[in-house]
Amino acid sequence: MSYKFTDENVNEVIASGHPVVIDFWATWCGPCMALAPVIDELAEEFADQVVIGKYNVDEETELSGQYRIMSIPTILFFKNGEQVRDLRMTGATKESLRERIEKLLVL
Repeated sequence: MSYKFTDENVNEVIASGHPVVIDFWATWCGPCMALAPVIDELAEEFADQVVIGKYNVDEETELSGQYRIMSIPTILFFKNGEQVRDLRMTGATKESLRERIEKLLVL
């Protein structure tokens, strides 16, 4: 199961230094709903290595504003408390997302 990011916990998780993957989504977004099981599967697959979770842009607003999320699903990657800008994605397949997670781990 993926992690549920909120405005209250997201900065602490990012600051932990662990690799972090955040899926910005909403319940009304068809592509987001299609990606949801992929996020859950990869969260389970990489559970011991990466914190992978979802940030609902309708319930939370601070982080999406801070990172200028204009379309969803958008996926951001963090390592050592910093965003890895080269890995940012808008939309994804399971394989493309897995590849980016693997790149994040070797940085």
